Amino acid sequence: MVVEKGLEEGVADRLGEFVVLNGSTELVDKLLTEGELRENKNSKQGLEAVKLLFEYCQCMGIQGSLRFDLSLARGLDYYTGVIYEAILTEGDSEIGSIAAGGRYDTLVKLLSDNNKHNVPCVGVSIGIERIFAFLENQQVGNEKVHPTECFVASIGKNLVPERMRLLNTLWAANIRAEHLFKLNAKLLPQLQYCEERGIPVLLLIGEDEVKNGVAKLRTVATREETTIPLNDIVSEVKKLLGKLKENKD
Repeated sequence: MVVEKGLEEGVADRLGEFVVLNGSTELVDKLLTEGELRENKNSKQGLEAVKLLFEYCQCMGIQGSLRFDLSLARGLDYYTGVIYEAILTEGDSEIGSIAAGGRYDTLVKLLSDNNKHNVPCVGVSIGIERIFAFLENQQVGNEKVHPTECFVASIGKNLVPERMRLLNTLWAANIRAEHLFKLNAKLLPQLQYCEERGIPVLLLIGEDEVKNGVAKLRTVATREETTIPLNDIVSEVKKLLGKLKENKD
């Protein structure tokens, strides 16, 4: 700060006293009632915004997961309010940042041809690859943890719309499901995908199944398979998942 930004040493030292502060709502209250920050209009407004965030989080019962860290800095050119960073933890240890963002009320105006009005915005970027890498590396016994509960597979061509309809039905019932992003995937790679990731249930359709309004429901680990009506996929998938959970417990 002294060499590159030209600040006086006393100013840099004073800033250093703030950036080490880290705490909860008690720290925010203290800064609002004591010290220089309460005397500055901008810093006081920022502290009040953080205090409001703590109050909202308390209403939702998640205030214990929130921490006020004055060392955090992001995009000073365009952020105009609260900034945040999501840290993945395991026990008492921090694994790393998986998401970050903040409030930016003037950025859209700067990038717009019609820059007469501000557009209040709040955004967040999520580290999808880091999250999935963490999940796949977790071990429960000898099995890898994977969020997907049911994999939708197909045999034959031009069945992507049918797979997507099944996915939408499963998602609407809060069943975590996915499929391969290939138009005409072969069956073996789809089965291997489930086995490698520990996905417990597979829903299989082909031209005959679509024509007859049925699907094959398979337990991936044992390869046991049964044919079920498409209208019953939600109840049958949930029933099988519940059975597998009971057997595991």
